[in-house]
Amino acid sequence: MSSTAFPPLSPSEPPRVFGAPTLHTEGELLALGITVDGTLWSVEEPANRDELSSPLLRGWNLASRRQTSSRPLDDVATLWAFNWASRLLASASDEVAVWEVSTGEQLASWSTPAWITALTFQPGEAILATGHDDGKVRVWDWAEQKLLCEAGGHRMPVSAVAFSWDGSRLATAGEDRRIHLWDLRTAPGGDVTLTLAGTLEGHKDRISGLAWHPDNRRLFSAAWDTTVRVWDVKAKEPIILLNYHATQVLALALSGDGKLLASADSDFAVHIWDTDQRQTVAVLREPTGEVRCLAFSPDDDRGNVGPAVLAFGGADRVIHLWDSRQGAGGSGTVDPLVSRTVVAVSPDGRKLFSLGAGTPLRGWDIETGEPVLSLEQSPILRNFALSPDGQWIAASREETGETDRATLVLYDASTGRRHAVCDGQPPPITALAFDPASSLVASGGVRHSDVWLWKVPTGEPALLLPDAVAGCSVEALAFQPGGRLLAVAGIDWLATSGRDGQVSLWHLDDRQPQGSLAGGATAVAWSPDGKSLACAGLNRVVRVWDIVADKVVRELSGHQDTVTCLAFSPDGRQLATGSDDRTLRLWDFATGEAIAAWELDNAIKSVVFSPDGRFVFTGNGNTSCYQLELERLLNAGE
Repeated sequence: MSSTAFPPLSPSEPPRVFGAPTLHTEGELLALGITVDGTLWSVEEPANRDELSSPLLRGWNLASRRQTSSRPLDDVATLWAFNWASRLLASASDEVAVWEVSTGEQLASWSTPAWITALTFQPGEAILATGHDDGKVRVWDWAEQKLLCEAGGHRMPVSAVAFSWDGSRLATAGEDRRIHLWDLRTAPGGDVTLTLAGTLEGHKDRISGLAWHPDNRRLFSAAWDTTVRVWDVKAKEPIILLNYHATQVLALALSGDGKLLASADSDFAVHIWDTDQRQTVAVLREPTGEVRCLAFSPDDDRGNVGPAVLAFGGADRVIHLWDSRQGAGGSGTVDPLVSRTVVAVSPDGRKLFSLGAGTPLRGWDIETGEPVLSLEQSPILRNFALSPDGQWIAASREETGETDRATLVLYDASTGRRHAVCDGQPPPITALAFDPASSLVASGGVRHSDVWLWKVPTGEPALLLPDAVAGCSVEALAFQPGGRLLAVAGIDWLATSGRDGQVSLWHLDDRQPQGSLAGGATAVAWSPDGKSLACAGLNRVVRVWDIVADKVVRELSGHQDTVTCLAFSPDGRQLATGSDDRTLRLWDFATGEAIAAWELDNAIKSVVFSPDGRFVFTGNGNTSCYQLELERLLNAGE
């Protein structure tokens, strides 16, 4: 069937939210800064761009990751920049304004001769440098709102500016792909001058960011040519070329001690480098949108005791944090193929459970919203499943260290206590499912095609299905209601022949495959009568496989991005599908007709109905969960 257009979910009736993520903003991030006392500051675009609203300045407690303040900034500027200690904030368009961050008070404002395309504060001084679309750089005493000097070294607009740590040098980059080095001098009479000290050439595309090392001898530059370059400013030659980015490098930041460099690219990845060892420390892939701003916490010499913390974010409206103590094996390094937000509802409909990337397994009383679960030892988890009888939680636990093992653990769902360990399966375990009797749990992973079955509640191995999906990664598992079939969805991510995987059915009594469907799937769901299997393919189409007739009886199309999740209503009359296109769609299962669709504000990673069919719960890309009343959704779509 063809795609049908539906209106977005009305903002006047927002969904009920469980596990609203900390450090979550309403608008896209424009700037970030961290103070020496551990306060994180963010500037974000207005959430509703159609209205005359102002950018928002938020303060956050870095330790608790909770918001401490929020105030609008009466400015329509396109550029924002904090000073090194995040006590001051500058905004720019064809005017410049300087704000005191702690109070939100505007300290100064003045007009400039040309549109501003880059700006930066001089460390520890009341001086601000601006780059303009006329190719000039201008230096200001912002407190006096006075132009101190200007220079016109670029043939095209200035794209980045940066002061050295001692404030004596200024680096400017232009759309002409050149970097100019300037000496900033103050004469005895007080006159300030900019003198060109050299030019660095080598980038093949727009230079998007500059940062000086504290030794004032090295300069870092990022560009759209996919590289980060390290320059010896005295020799005016590149020291090293960091070309591990696959796409345009959009931003960069250097820690206060100069030991860590962070660079963000248009593939939503943030690379962190050890500048002394010239090695990758971590690659962070949590963001689901373009990263536009990066900020390290101030270094120890400036009063901050502890490891460096990196804050970064942009289009996905989430401030992500990385702690240098995490190293290469920290939770900030997320594999996009196995990072999912999973939700489950208890069989009595009273509890909601959720697991998102970088969050612990959480449980809530649905009626009150109060937390009801804390797992013993608070492990880092990959995935989880709730048994149909509501007594057990199976969770794949990720362990770091030399062995890099991941074990499957059974927890008591009412107490959170660890009950049994299912050990022996190679890591990572990313797909889990209980059988209808809650007596078996199946597990699989994206790096192996085998499926293991374990006894509940002892955790003893019960069965091994070798190569269950013919060399594919195991993406999803589902037991047939009232039957003995196990559906295994696999994807061949390295396929070159057009075959992208398969869905296999295994009979647990004779331990033999009972059929397969060509084509990989990211998710599968059985109809309550056990006669049909819905499969979400990589082509954004959901196929319905009639198991009795052994054929695909219908295809459901309409999603504009990967279909990530499926769920049948308890009566089997409706099928809900969620997607990375941020839409939740509802289908009449008997006819395959689209009933309704609603646009949410997040990618949808999992979906489940409440046992009475009144509610739909979604697990979202930002780790939150939404509770949506089905009747209200249907009425909103009329």
